[in-house]
Amino acid sequence: MGEIRKIQPVKLICGLLASGRVGARHAVPLLEALFGPVNSESETFPFDFTSYYEKELGEGILRRFLSFENLIDPGELAAVKLKTNRLEEELSEGGKRTVNLDPGYLDLSKLVLATTKDATYRVYLGEGIYAQSTYYFQDGSYHPWEWTYADYRTDTAIGFFNRVRGEYKRELKREGPVSRRSAT
Repeated sequence: MGEIRKIQPVKLICGLLASGRVGARHAVPLLEALFGPVNSESETFPFDFTSYYEKELGEGILRRFLSFENLIDPGELAAVKLKTNRLEEELSEGGKRTVNLDPGYLDLSKLVLATTKDATYRVYLGEGIYAQSTYYFQDGSYHPWEWTYADYRTDTAIGFFNRVRGEYKRELKREGPVSRRSAT
């Protein structure tokens, strides 16, 4: 029988999609109120990979990624996604979202996103939430899987998450044994 071990805390991340309406401006402080301070932000870049979100978010959608200072238990991912879904609803206007929030986490070997949609490569976490491995780490960098979203395949995204991984690795060395704040 395998030995059950203490789980290493992980780095909470979140992707934001918005077309410049109220959601983008208000989402970050509300995310910080839920999960603690943001300690790293990617550059903002155009989300022109698909028109899937235009009907709801409008044209000129922009993508940005965040990482949070506080580490979490990876078992909290479903609860985090439920909170970001409620936040999307709060920021909605006229029944349409103004922001799309994609929470997840990274550790030293992978990046995992939470979603409400099932697929053959997703694992059910509970409460209607699935997990999707989006990157694996090999040869000094994160690498996308064949199902990884196009915006997560960009040099901007991979570079950002590699930097966050470096910060996370240094933080683990400084903190030593498990130190985290619950996100739920």
